[in-house]
Amino acid sequence: MGSAARRVLLETAAWLLVVTGIAGLVLPGPGLLMMFGGLTMLARHYAWAERWLEPVQQRALQGAAYGVETWPRVVTATVLALAIIGCGVLWTWSPPAPSWWPVHEIWWLPGGVPVAITQIASGVIALGLIVYSYRRFHGQRDTSSHSSSEAAAVEGAAA
Repeated sequence: MGSAARRVLLETAAWLLVVTGIAGLVLPGPGLLMMFGGLTMLARHYAWAERWLEPVQQRALQGAAYGVETWPRVVTATVLALAIIGCGVLWTWSPPAPSWWPVHEIWWLPGGVPVAITQIASGVIALGLIVYSYRRFHGQRDTSSHSSSEAAAVEGAAA
């Protein structure tokens, strides 16, 4: 693959991470981590992305540390990630709409297998991020002095 095609592919992936990360700020998901991963890729070519990289990195690492600071947070995050995987399994199984379902049957588990796959993948990614965050940050209070190698590990987990 040529260098121009490779760059277009990498930039497309980076922008997809940034946009998905922005959506993840208001929807369930590791929004800051995805933004950080996308900005890291874009910072190789754009100065504006490099300027945004450090603040997003700090907030992403602080959020990861905050999420595993106490056992109730770890348990809640784990249960929710497993619930998302369970929903994906339900979508894959695709049982008929129950009798109590108040609207037309077409609105029961919409999207089919593609939705199921993304739910299962999201749950697995969430569990991986929980494990990473727990191993790296549990019991620590300060996340402001993390090295760039730790940031690259977070980027790899987000991507």
